Amino acid sequence: MSRFSQPDPELTHRLSRRGMLGVAAGATAAALLGAAAPATAAGGNATGVTGTASGAKGRGRPVLPPGRLGIQLYSLRDKVSTLGFGPVFAELERYGYDEVEFAGYTQGSAGPITLAQLKRLARNHGLNPIGSHVGYYSDDPNAYTFAQNLTKVLDEAQALGLKHIGTASGPFRYGSTVDAWKRAAEDFNTYGAAAKARGMKFYQHNHSEEFSFATDNPKVRLYDILLKETDPDLVYLEMDIYWAYVGQFRFSKRPDGTPAPFEPLNYVLRQPDRYPLFHVKDGESDPSNPYGYNMTDVGDGDIDYQRFISAVTRLRGHRMAHHWQAEHDNPAESFTFARRSSAHLHSLREKC
Repeated sequence: MSRFSQPDPELTHRLSRRGMLGVAAGATAAALLGAAAPATAAGGNATGVTGTASGAKGRGRPVLPPGRLGIQLYSLRDKVSTLGFGPVFAELERYGYDEVEFAGYTQGSAGPITLAQLKRLARNHGLNPIGSHVGYYSDDPNAYTFAQNLTKVLDEAQALGLKHIGTASGPFRYGSTVDAWKRAAEDFNTYGAAAKARGMKFYQHNHSEEFSFATDNPKVRLYDILLKETDPDLVYLEMDIYWAYVGQFRFSKRPDGTPAPFEPLNYVLRQPDRYPLFHVKDGESDPSNPYGYNMTDVGDGDIDYQRFISAVTRLRGHRMAHHWQAEHDNPAESFTFARRSSAHLHSLREKC
């Protein structure tokens, strides 16, 4: 049975997630790591986070709450599949990460690993396994998805000690009409109830298409249906901030051309309890691109994370209530991406 998220149906340019994750490595992988890992820049601290002092922006407290920086391991799939989890976790520890989010558990060239070993390995490197992406549904009755194998998905999440278990699949199982999304919301409520019974939170991770409009009622934004029809005590959201801003670029007008602007941050500020997790990825604005942005390492783009993260964490009672996962769908060099993204996010300071 495959333990990998389904390929993203929205974007043909994105790589498949099916080959994403490798497994624990031995001495050979550790030796490979020595050659592959980027060198820590002079002046870096013990964790390998560089530039956090000299690059600090402002004099206020850090924007990023302590213990809340994670990374979606899909961004490091090339390293995990060749080196294994152990060497990758060691690098993440050096870079100052606190948490990891999985997108699969057991495929790669470095050998097998059990869930108990994987959990222990993460904890040995000071990393808290915070969540995982699993497919929503499949035509294969044996697929590792919520719809086909809910009990197994939850069993394995529980074995890893995850507090969140979710899907990066859009709620398009039944189509793009209002009723189709109401049906998908019913599915999500079912998964959310089952996860809650295990002490976990079920969540859905957006791409940009969720912000499009119902095909049978173009006045209705699909994402609004999802929020309205899912039980807030059972279904949570992981906002991928980059894809939300792509959605803003693509869907600020209805199909007939009438304005329908929205601000992604406002969704969070209206219902902050529904967003325990975020994906922090960045992009350079490019109106010639049909998606409006070119994806970059965090800190190299135009998304204002000082503003976004501050706005959320400064809400009363919410500084430690959210988890921020760095991600890049296809980084030029994945360790470099992880190191630079951590350094940038740690450097951000609240405005005095």
